[in-house]
Amino acid sequence: MELTDKPEKLGFSSARLENITDWMQRYVDAGKLPGAQTLVARGGETVYFNWTGNRDVEGQKPWQGNTIARFYSMTKPITSIALMTLYEKGLFHLDDPVEAFIPSFKDMRVVRKNAQSVEDTEPCQTPPTIHHLLTHCSGLTYDFNLGVLESLYAEEKMNFGPLAKGGLAAQVDRLAEMPLKFEPGSRWNYGVSTDVVGRLVEVISGQSLDQYLQSVILDPLGMTDTSFDISADKQARLANSYTPDENGKMKLVDAAENSIYMSGKVSCLSGGGGLLSTVGDYLKFADMIRRRGQVGSDRILGSRTVDFITSNHMPGDLASMGQPVFSEVSFAGVGFGLGGWVMLEPAKAQMMGSPGDFGWGGMASTVFWVDPLEDLVVLFATQLLPSSFYPLRKELRALVYQAMVD
Repeated sequence: MELTDKPEKLGFSSARLENITDWMQRYVDAGKLPGAQTLVARGGETVYFNWTGNRDVEGQKPWQGNTIARFYSMTKPITSIALMTLYEKGLFHLDDPVEAFIPSFKDMRVVRKNAQSVEDTEPCQTPPTIHHLLTHCSGLTYDFNLGVLESLYAEEKMNFGPLAKGGLAAQVDRLAEMPLKFEPGSRWNYGVSTDVVGRLVEVISGQSLDQYLQSVILDPLGMTDTSFDISADKQARLANSYTPDENGKMKLVDAAENSIYMSGKVSCLSGGGGLLSTVGDYLKFADMIRRRGQVGSDRILGSRTVDFITSNHMPGDLASMGQPVFSEVSFAGVGFGLGGWVMLEPAKAQMMGSPGDFGWGGMASTVFWVDPLEDLVVLFATQLLPSSFYPLRKELRALVYQAMVD
């Protein structure tokens, strides 16, 4: 990608942008991150693109500009937008019940408040809708959250992992046998909702999720390094995953983990967290959002649809919906659209940004956001799990906005 020769032309200080370089290097030198990569673009021009550290610490293999990483939950905005391309064809309404397309979601039950057992349930009064899924208000959850239902998810390995048996359809039907955490629409709770969105893409389009993403989003955007698995010739570019040990030092998650993503091995296409990508590839998707759906002379979505997706769909902020903090970030002053956060009040959130900025992060500490007020796209990649271990996203926001001087 082309890097502008003078960030000052786009309202950035070259000297202040180097604070980002110093920040990444400090984390790598301290052994807190294996490698790190940041991209900042404004008005479609890249003003900062740099990286440091290693994609393989043990082998001393350096992080590179085209290193492939697990983007985990940054898959969610892509899957959500894929479903909205079908919405634009008039094939469903957001208030349609999920059971209209996935019959196993009929007659759902809900865990009673203060239940001590996952068996303590009652009939669901509000059938989960497609809108509930897109906004994470469905009552579905993740096994790393707290509660009796999460214990069942952990026991049953209900996480839509790449090797999950039976594929996406079978996993969604198995999920529907479990109760919901709460009445749909009553709360916000991060969970496997977008994996069900991915299954809806399949049911409504008549194609597998990977085929639909390829034809409608990845190919039109030229995202040639984004997929659920990778060919042998790209395997060496895939970064290893790391997690802090009891002393806060990095340790390799699993030496054999990268082999899972070899072509032909992935059995479950996770619309909630399955995509591998590069910073350069993901920029193409994020820039499409910045351009309100436009790609060259063509479009992925109509401009008003993008405005709708990136609007707050909550009655207030996420703190008022039962989620005051998520990962390392405060959700006071932050709302939620269809597949990503929406900044409402930066001062209330105590993070720099603009009202209306939209984005999301991934479990390996990756993040992106699009700031329409500043015409800005920011991307950050590393491979450290969990994403809550260091306040990277809050720090990155300060680093990006302090470098703007126009």
